[in-house]
Amino acid sequence: MKKVILLCTLAVLMFACKSTSATSTKTDRKSQVAMKGNWVISSVTYPGSQYVKVNSFQIADSECFVGSNWKFVSNNNKGTMALTKANCMAFSSPITWFINDDGLFVLKVLNAGEKARKVKEGYILYVANQTESSFQLIDKIDVAGKMTDVVYQFQKVN
Repeated sequence: MKKVILLCTLAVLMFACKSTSATSTKTDRKSQVAMKGNWVISSVTYPGSQYVKVNSFQIADSECFVGSNWKFVSNNNKGTMALTKANCMAFSSPITWFINDDGLFVLKVLNAGEKARKVKEGYILYVANQTESSFQLIDKIDVAGKMTDVVYQFQKVN
């Protein structure tokens, strides 16, 4: 995990990100099929967001993920994600993903044409509150020695 701590006159600014390895590769097909389709992140929330900035997936500030588009294909565990928010860096990438039998969402962000097996690092998030039209991915990050939940709220587009 990388952290950059900058002390400002009125606030503390921290960047946090996480990458780890999965323990189980056995998939939860029912949860995966429920995630099939197009989704948008409607919010990213975490305690202290007015003082702490999170660099999500080592791509951009978490605020730039609000409004991002995600496509999950459950039969081959592939998809795409795209950041399109104004005043943020435009970014799009193919992804591979799965939900393991422990309820963990395992994500790899790929470069165009890159094979998932060549990518050795990824992200593990918890799946929560999954319905037909919404779900949450929760990342646990260390902020000044305290584990904090970053909640990505997804809404179904179609």
